[in-house]
Amino acid sequence: MPAAISVTDLSKTYASGFQALKSINLEIRAGEIFALLGPNGAGKTTLISIICGLVNPSEGQVLVDGHDILTDARAARTKIGLVPQELKTDAFETVWATVNFSRGLFGKPKNNALIEKLLKDLSLLEKRSSKIMTLSGGMKRRVMIAKALSHEPTILFLDEPTAGVDVELRRDMWQVVRGLRDAGVTIILTTHYIEEAEEMADRIGVISKGELILVENKVDLMTKLGKKQLTLQLSAPLDHLPAALGDYPLELTKGGDELVYTYDIREERGGIAGLLKSLEALGIEFKDLHTDQSSLEEIFVSLVKDQ
Repeated sequence: MPAAISVTDLSKTYASGFQALKSINLEIRAGEIFALLGPNGAGKTTLISIICGLVNPSEGQVLVDGHDILTDARAARTKIGLVPQELKTDAFETVWATVNFSRGLFGKPKNNALIEKLLKDLSLLEKRSSKIMTLSGGMKRRVMIAKALSHEPTILFLDEPTAGVDVELRRDMWQVVRGLRDAGVTIILTTHYIEEAEEMADRIGVISKGELILVENKVDLMTKLGKKQLTLQLSAPLDHLPAALGDYPLELTKGGDELVYTYDIREERGGIAGLLKSLEALGIEFKDLHTDQSSLEEIFVSLVKDQ
């Protein structure tokens, strides 16, 4: 799959001497949803600002759909739509006027049919004549997306797109983002909501202290770094673990009513089958079992802590 964005040896050091980015190398594929995760101050905003042409890099190169952000800035910027975290709109303008004006800023000719389709796709058409000040937070966020898409970019940056949005509207927003991806738009998402990345992203990038410490397919990441637990609900409680089970990573919980087996997905080679045979030999019966896998949040916290 071709690269929508290519970042090579990118660094940023501010006049104060603070190094916000350290030799970042990253390719974002066309048509994917890429989630960039990291704690506050990790460098997420600096990286996005450089790619979008708002901040100059100290070193390195950024190509947007093949256009260099420094030597071919106008063409590169035209390819990008940016939805910032802050809701910056003229409160007294209507939805239609706000989105239409944004298109004009990029020198695009009027296209009422396109603006109407945008508003319809984002469930804003009925609010076309409403002033921004009268809209809910979720609706304002949709207007920001419509503004960012008004000049027909192929790449969309969403900086904390569901900040301040309730759970129901957050899920609606996820549906909107998937629809944009299905329409061929490349999505780059920054978020503090780990479940948001877990729900939507195709690939995950983790940035910490200005360094990109990991880029991985979401499913592969959870497979490689995730832990699984097998929980057995025992028919009769145990007051201690039998010595014969000492070789297994086991823990007695719930007052001896549950037996928890924690294992690495990569290293599991018949351990569960062996455990079940050992339990049968010892006459330990169970009435139910279930498995749980590490969440992306647990993996993320572990990665940053390890670094």
